[in-house]
Order: sequence, then structure tokens, then C-alpha cells
Amino acid sequence: MFSLSEVFDDLPMIHIVDIGASPFDGEPIFDALRVSGSAKVTGFEPSPEQYEKLLELNMENASFLPYAIGDGTQGKLKICRAPGMTSMLEPDLDVLSHFHQLEEAAQILDRQDMVTHRLDDVAETVGMDFLKVDVQGGERAVFEGAKERLAGACFVHTEVQFVPFYKGQALFAELDQMLREAGFWFHRFDATQSRVFKPLMVNNDVFGGLSQQLWSDAVYVKRFVDFPDMPKEQLLKIALLAHDIYGSYDLALLALQAVDRVDGTKRHTQYLERLTPVS
Repeated sequence: MFSLSEVFDDLPMIHIVDIGASPFDGEPIFDALRVSGSAKVTGFEPSPEQYEKLLELNMENASFLPYAIGDGTQGKLKICRAPGMTSMLEPDLDVLSHFHQLEEAAQILDRQDMVTHRLDDVAETVGMDFLKVDVQGGERAVFEGAKERLAGACFVHTEVQFVPFYKGQALFAELDQMLREAGFWFHRFDATQSRVFKPLMVNNDVFGGLSQQLWSDAVYVKRFVDFPDMPKEQLLKIALLAHDIYGSYDLALLALQAVDRVDGTKRHTQYLERLTPVS
């Protein structure tokens, strides 16, 4: 699929804020925009080991800070055996012990005193358009400390859980309510994950799933009914993100139509002409 920047050469630069930027899970969903120069990334990773790995990658159009992002309070970072389980929250072993290898992955190897930073207080996040959150249970604290940044953002891509892996963790329903109150509506899930309860195993695979859904990435976008009142630049950013990252061509078209109503342009027609042959 083509990039929207191939259709329009005047698209604004996207500012992506990546909270929990550890390279543990591979390339992030937005990486093509960074590589092409259509976006700059400000990333945060509190784990010293994972932060050093990020710096070693020497990425273009990206900068990183070793901060834990939250509500501004002090706590302890729990460094777990599996990097993907490291969190400011305490793992809930009563829950994790029901599934293969999760209890072992959550074994705490070290506890480090750490002050969390509110996104609203970090100057490097001014102008945030796209927020990606992967903080192992700390999403509520992130959103509580980012009310100003969320007001100007277009998209939020956040990990959500349906059962708690950590003590005191906010689950999907609460996070959904917080984001709706911030002016976002749910758009889609991305890769919902399931695991089987012990002792059953599917195809001898400890990572295999069956019925119990545990977590996913949830994508939120500013309310589409508000598009007619949004500035042109923000609408173009929504169109670019919707098209290039999610393949949400109908949402991109809706944003372009709103731009046309303001500018008297025919961007949505140009987009349809390019989109139709490959749809």
C-alpha cells in the first residue's frame, strides 16, 4: 500500500510520543513514518538495560529519555525476569500463576527507586500527535498526567488488559472511560491475545490461546463527529496516521472531506482516485 505522503506533498510532520519504547517487541507500528521522515519520535524507557539498547540503535528522527511516565509520584520500578513484564506496579502472582510461564516471567530481579514524570511536565512532548503506551499496568497514571497533551493529540495506541496482571491495575473499561472523557472514541483492537489455563496446553505450545482473552492494543481517535470543527493541520495528521499505520481508509477519507469543506479543495477526490485501483 502507498503512503499518503505520495498523494499529498504538504502533509505536516507527526510528533509521536512512545511510552515504554523498549525494543524488546521489535519495530513499533509507526516505525515506517519515522524512517521516511514523516514523523519524529520522542521515546521513554525507564529500564536502564532497555534504554541503553535504544541508544545503541542510533535511530534517525528519534530521541529517548530514561523516564518512567506516570502521575508524578515516586515509586519503585520492578525489574522483572522478562523485560516485557517490568512495571511500576507489583505483579499479581495469584492471577499470573494460572497461565503457563507468566508467573516465571514476572519474577522480580530488582527494585529501583524512581520518580515518575507527568507528560504534561515534559517539554519534549509539546505538540504530541500520536501517543503509544506500553507500560505494563501503569496506563491510568500516564493518562492522569497527560490531560494537556491528550487535548491536542489525534490518536492513542495503548495496551489494555481484560484481567489484571498487576495489583491495582486499571483494566480496559476504566481506560476506555478516561479516553472518552478526553475526547477520544474507540477505533479498533490490534492483535487481541489469549492464553489457556493450566494445565491444558494447545498443540504443546505454552503461548497458545483458547477462550480466555487477556490483553490487546486498543486504538483511539479523536471523535469523528468533531472533525468539522478541527483545524486543517490536525485533520491532515489524522488522515496520514489512519492511512499509513492502520489502513483505515474510510477514516482517512472522512478527515480529508472535512479539510475540503474548509479549504474548498478536492483532496478526498484525489485520495479516492488513488485508492480505488488498489482497494
